[in-house]
Amino acid sequence: MVTIQNLHKSFGKNTVLKGLDLTIGNGGIFAILGPNGSGKTTLIKSILGMVIPNKGSIAVFGESTKHQSKYRHQIDYLPQIANFPNNLKVKELIKMIKDLRGKTELDKALIERFKLTPFLDKKLGNLSGGTKQKVNLVLTFMFNSPLVILDEPTTGLDPIALIRLKDLIQIEKQKGKTILITSHIMSFVEEVSDEIVFLLEGQIYFKGSISDLKTKTNQPDFEHAIASILQENHA
Repeated sequence: MVTIQNLHKSFGKNTVLKGLDLTIGNGGIFAILGPNGSGKTTLIKSILGMVIPNKGSIAVFGESTKHQSKYRHQIDYLPQIANFPNNLKVKELIKMIKDLRGKTELDKALIERFKLTPFLDKKLGNLSGGTKQKVNLVLTFMFNSPLVILDEPTTGLDPIALIRLKDLIQIEKQKGKTILITSHIMSFVEEVSDEIVFLLEGQIYFKGSISDLKTKTNQPDFEHAIASILQENHA
């Protein structure tokens, strides 16, 4: 599904990705973790073509992403911060995205899932952060693409919306989709992920299951395993 080889990216003197290699297969939920500045967002934006690497190659669906953008139509992306036009109503934004990307009826079920019907006539500028995130989730999932990238999807969600998101992620996984997630919420990651990819200073420190990580770090639970990696590398 995604194959990355020897990926390098610098912004000025700041080297963010240092020869990163990663293969993510078809189907399943992969959490990309790491401390701030480890290269998570740069990696995701490189896959999406929003950042151009200095060196290395990226293939998505078996084809190089270099000099082509068609592959992006098969990716659904939830950005960490969605900057919506404040003067648009929710229903107007949903219609605008549908007009841009193509027909879909999936928005209706998603609006119902996240209980957004009372907000459809409200302007985006008047919504709370949590409600904006629900709109963001509807826009992300309504095109049924095989690859879904979620950057901090739990931000601002109340406990009920969080349960609905977790259920939705599992439903999408059952369809055979590949889902990449970044999150700082370790309990969420532990609950939904099949595999984790842990980045440190622009390289992959660990890739595998959470139980494998616990074994490797000799820690009883996931949070302590992550903490142990960070302490070991900042000692």
